[in-house]
Amino acid sequence: MTPDRCFSLLLALRSRPDTTVAALAEETGVSERTVMRDLRWLQDAGFPVLARRGRYGGVSMLPGGALDTSRLTPPEREHLALTGLDDDQRRRLGVEAVSDRARRKVAGARPGDGLIAVGDLVVSDNRPWFGREPAGVAPAALIGDLRRGVRLKVRYERTGRPVRWRTVDPYGLLAKGGRWYLVADEAGAPRLLNLLKIDRWEPLRTARRLRPGVRLAAVAAELTSGWETDGDLEVHLRLRGHQVERAQRILGSRLTLGEPEPDGTTPGVLRCRVLEDVRQLLAFADSATVTGPPEARERIKALAQQIVDHYR
Repeated sequence: MTPDRCFSLLLALRSRPDTTVAALAEETGVSERTVMRDLRWLQDAGFPVLARRGRYGGVSMLPGGALDTSRLTPPEREHLALTGLDDDQRRRLGVEAVSDRARRKVAGARPGDGLIAVGDLVVSDNRPWFGREPAGVAPAALIGDLRRGVRLKVRYERTGRPVRWRTVDPYGLLAKGGRWYLVADEAGAPRLLNLLKIDRWEPLRTARRLRPGVRLAAVAAELTSGWETDGDLEVHLRLRGHQVERAQRILGSRLTLGEPEPDGTTPGVLRCRVLEDVRQLLAFADSATVTGPPEARERIKALAQQIVDHYR
């Protein structure tokens, strides 16, 4: 179980006198089976979690649990519910860093086991390496209109396409890979809008129209999994052995590799959304050879020729 989900479960159990496995699954964005496994983990860890099966069953935490949220102020409770964000991302969102006093309130009295607290051993920084302060719309500027639950009209710019206004029904914000995204429905279909590409926005007077029973976490998971696995174009290539690890690090889950060949190269398939995505392979110079399809080979050759002509 991830630390974020552990805290989310504990916070949900402490903030409600009684809840259900289905409600916890919806809130944490996982299956009911996963929630049951996580609850057993909490029980084994010594938390007084009570899970009752049957028609009148439910899940609750008995008094004496290690997580004490009863003394939290509303701002502190709201801040701690934003799991997974580092202090820099909280600042961009316009939420002040939680105080040490608030952390002590949540921790409560823990038995002296002589062990160093996990929170003192882990630090998170979700910014990309060498990342600059992001441009575009700041998440803190959007959060006020998002909390009002209204539709938004955003002026969005996409690479190679004209800038246009789009009317969306927002679920909320997603922080991923050091960037911020607006998660919304457009004409009933889920969309992931990079805040860097939002030029302007206007709140409308009508309430947002979300799909019934759909939550932010589920939509964000659906969209991001699609970005990482989908691709209309499969580019076949061969990589020299010393570049395999670097390619996996840069290209991520879009790259599928086969078994190394006797000549020291490794075959692979790169899923691309558009043909122009092959330019990412230029970073590997002659260590990556595109073998197909023909239009991918021709495009990589044209791009390489442009570089040669530029420096001639």
